[in-house]
Amino acid sequence: MKTPIVPASLYNPIQSYISSVTKEFDQIPEERKELLTELSEYIQAKTQENKRVKLTFICTHNSRRSHISQIWAQTAAYYYGLQGVETYSGGTEATAFNPRAVKAMAKVGFQINKSGEEKNPIYQVKFTDAKMPVKAFSKVYDGEGNPKKDFAAIMTCSQADEACPFIPGADTRIAIPYDDPKEFDGTSQEEAKYDERTRQIAREVFYAFSLIKR
Repeated sequence: MKTPIVPASLYNPIQSYISSVTKEFDQIPEERKELLTELSEYIQAKTQENKRVKLTFICTHNSRRSHISQIWAQTAAYYYGLQGVETYSGGTEATAFNPRAVKAMAKVGFQINKSGEEKNPIYQVKFTDAKMPVKAFSKVYDGEGNPKKDFAAIMTCSQADEACPFIPGADTRIAIPYDDPKEFDGTSQEEAKYDERTRQIAREVFYAFSLIKR
């Protein structure tokens, strides 16, 4: 598996978190590893062709799982020293990056600044001072700023996967669905479930990126 080459410049809490989740790859079920390998193979192929790697994570509302996946994927690319990786997210409709998901990512150690309109704020999400922040806000998957061709569509929820059997312009479509922490909003398990989903996505994204050979 790939050895990280630039982790020292990550914010310390994020570096510690990554060091922990990368020791948990054995917790990933084999059937999910097969799906994650599809993502690895796409990134590997683009890298070997010296082409930019564009990954769009898609969920119904672009509010939780797709944003978390986008941010972790950009972090993983940096951690493993992969150049030319661009991550995006979108939904079948736009809502907002949910504050509960924002809170879960902030707990990990991401530095997050909020601006823009209250209905659909823009969040600047940083994992290092050495790179530009990830710009996170809710949008449809083919909205302004997202790639229209030559990208991988990664479906992070079963509803979006079913609603969009075809993603125009995508090189490939990979379904890696996650359970929605929204189901626990307003319950005593809310924070724990958001933390659990954040960690699962981190674990699986880093596993996928760890398979890529330089």
